[in-house]
Amino acid sequence: MAPTQRVLKDRRTKNLTRRLKPGDIAVIHHADLDTTAARGLIDNKVSAVVNAAPSITGRYPNRGPALLIDAGIPLIDDAGDEAFNRIHDGIGGYIDGNCLRLADGQCIAGELITAPTLNAKLDAARSNLNVELDHFARNTLAFLDNERGLLFDPVDTPQLRTQMSDRHVLIIVRGEGYKADLAMLGDYLRDVRPILLAVDGGADALLEAKLKPDIILGDMDSVSDVALRSGAELIVHGYPAGDGRGAPGLERINELGLSAKVFYAQGTSEDVAMLLSDELGARLIVAVGTHFSLEEFLDKGRCGMASTFLTRLRIGSKLVDAKGVARLSERRRPHLSELVLLVFAFTTPIIAVAVLSPMGQVLLQWMTVWFQHAIHGRH
Repeated sequence: MAPTQRVLKDRRTKNLTRRLKPGDIAVIHHADLDTTAARGLIDNKVSAVVNAAPSITGRYPNRGPALLIDAGIPLIDDAGDEAFNRIHDGIGGYIDGNCLRLADGQCIAGELITAPTLNAKLDAARSNLNVELDHFARNTLAFLDNERGLLFDPVDTPQLRTQMSDRHVLIIVRGEGYKADLAMLGDYLRDVRPILLAVDGGADALLEAKLKPDIILGDMDSVSDVALRSGAELIVHGYPAGDGRGAPGLERINELGLSAKVFYAQGTSEDVAMLLSDELGARLIVAVGTHFSLEEFLDKGRCGMASTFLTRLRIGSKLVDAKGVARLSERRRPHLSELVLLVFAFTTPIIAVAVLSPMGQVLLQWMTVWFQHAIHGRH
């Protein structure tokens, strides 16, 4: 019998990743497992993942399951709602083939995803991508009419203590590739010292990178209490009147005894962060981990990209991707031949002055005599 591991479950994968420890078995309920969630599970070094929902529904070729398989983490798929509800959070268990065997004797069975089955599911999903793209494009065009105010309407921004005027603003979203983007920006962060504006869980990404956010903006549903208490200026994303959602993050801020401004604006929180930076006079907006590809939008469960499209139209060339900034600011390591030439160019004038001076000539004659005696002495 295999050694038992702690089994933890949550219907929201991003909430579960906050509790996981290396070796745990993660039980999730996540249809079309996305790359960000998969990387969170991998970073927590889970021993296995059991998904109550289909990890690949066939809507589009999501890459989350492939990341788990490549990392050597077993994935038992589509175990079902009833099985998910039977699992007691924190119970012991171990993986036995396509079954999660629990300490209470239950067997939570599903489909064990292997490389061949994964490839077959992804191939089927790719064949459906044209249909999904058509739906996505139609929804985007439909939403453009409702959200066109993002392009033309004036924005009522809150008064902040952080001054953005004529500064660079780095917006960090905990999206695909955010760690690599941050790692590439070392020179830029050190030389320019931009304002660090985190969108929800992006604040924890900054703390992991030993950076402190200046501002945290969002619904406050995927950011840790530690990050919220880090001293950053807090801005809750509020939705316009008639939307029905209000400012959902304000309740959590009040429960923590913290204070925050509310910024009412259409769009996603990352769009609103860009809009705020632009309105407050940022000279350049650098985006880390933000979403713009079709796969990323489908990963986030969005049926359209109207707000993102309009926001980027409004901001224009002021917005750049972090990868571009990193490539512009990177410092190429010099070749050995370049170092030799540099040393030669530096030392040649010193040697010339020393040889032409009276003291240098005496020293040169002394060295010549010493060298001749040394050679004769060997014979």
